[in-house]
Amino acid sequence: MNLSRRTLLKGAGALPLAVHNFGFAAFAQTVPAAPAAAEVPAILFVHGNGDHAALWMTTLWRMESNGIPRERMLAINFTDPLARSDDSKAEPNRSSTEDQRRELGDAIQELKRRTGSPRLALVGNSSGGYPIRNYIKNGGGADVSHAVLCGVPNHGAFDWDDNPGSEFNGRGPFLRGLNAGDSEVTPDTSFLTLRSENIDKYAQPDGRVLGKPGIPTGIGFDGPALKGATNLVLGAVDHRETAYSPRAFREIYKFIAGREPERIAIVPETTVRLSGLVTGTPGGVQTNRPVAGATVEVYRVSPDTGERIGADPFHASKTGADGRWGPLAADPSWYLEIVLTSTGSTTTHFYRSPFPRSSDIVHLRAARPLGPADADAGAIVLMSRTRGYFGLPRDVVLFDGKEPADVKTGVPVDSVSTLRLSAAEVGRPVAALFNLERIVARAWPASENRIAIAELND
Repeated sequence: MNLSRRTLLKGAGALPLAVHNFGFAAFAQTVPAAPAAAEVPAILFVHGNGDHAALWMTTLWRMESNGIPRERMLAINFTDPLARSDDSKAEPNRSSTEDQRRELGDAIQELKRRTGSPRLALVGNSSGGYPIRNYIKNGGGADVSHAVLCGVPNHGAFDWDDNPGSEFNGRGPFLRGLNAGDSEVTPDTSFLTLRSENIDKYAQPDGRVLGKPGIPTGIGFDGPALKGATNLVLGAVDHRETAYSPRAFREIYKFIAGREPERIAIVPETTVRLSGLVTGTPGGVQTNRPVAGATVEVYRVSPDTGERIGADPFHASKTGADGRWGPLAADPSWYLEIVLTSTGSTTTHFYRSPFPRSSDIVHLRAARPLGPADADAGAIVLMSRTRGYFGLPRDVVLFDGKEPADVKTGVPVDSVSTLRLSAAEVGRPVAALFNLERIVARAWPASENRIAIAELND
């Protein structure tokens, strides 16, 4: 959730592609037989504020690797993923809690129709738990068997007289309505909350993260817990890791399936098929609205240097009105450079670790526009962790061989680090190392309105 949200996309769904054998799949394993449909309900995953469905990609892969059929899962992509400043007042390209409740209801009906499942499990991260709770309590949620709320600020990110209309205010009308009564959960749905022990950026007693250091937020470390739910503390995980980490996956799977997962590791497929959505930022606001006419080129690159293997892309496509790019077929051992070009946006070079399994939610947003701070830079490279934050000294975080100076220590609050290089350094490799994952990007000239992003899977 970034405090500042109706396209429905199948989570890692099958794509209409013929299978290609690239000859690199000797290590591919067999996924266990799928459990009977009656054993595990169909599952719908809900992202948080400003995010999109792609954050659930590794969770979907882990579910598949434990035999959950991909067609029984869906990850919603809210049209406007950012919340309004005041929930009751319209803002361009931002959504209300009621907007999101309606979109979630549509997604629930679509997944029920597709699977024939009478009841579903819902899993939400951060403010993605708000439409889940709102739908169950106020939207006729009898068709929800399980609700897993991961790092959800159920009592607000703050409890202040200021900003009374914010959905993140614990004393505002939205959360007061959800939390009214002796129990904070709804009968006939099983609730699980997952939370950090004390390093969730939106469950802090001090207002430093909200720009008010020394001012009590009125929220404790246990802010995500709910009366009447099963409340579990995962340990030293950050706000997003309450949902997207292997530790969180174990608890999500166990709660919904009623048994331990067979494996936490992701089982590779022989050939992966990838596609996704290109989205835009109209007026500088992050949305999941499709961008037409964008070009996506994909190159195979060296894991050691980031250099392209071959002069030409092995895939190139242009988005239509639906904003979709792809599909492509690749080997699960390939490191990739994905180049996004669209009118009026920064040309963005995404460097990615291998994709071990197929996905149709490889969503792309162009990098931020170049600003005054970039004026003297010859090249700009970003290190981005979408499924968590950089925790210093908890994590090993090395960007171009050094701990990044723009990552704060203590409670993890930063998911992006920026490296600015001189004109003489254009074209050189830049290594991004986060714990066990390492990506090497190339420095592209900022004078050509280009930014490179080393985007981590971890």
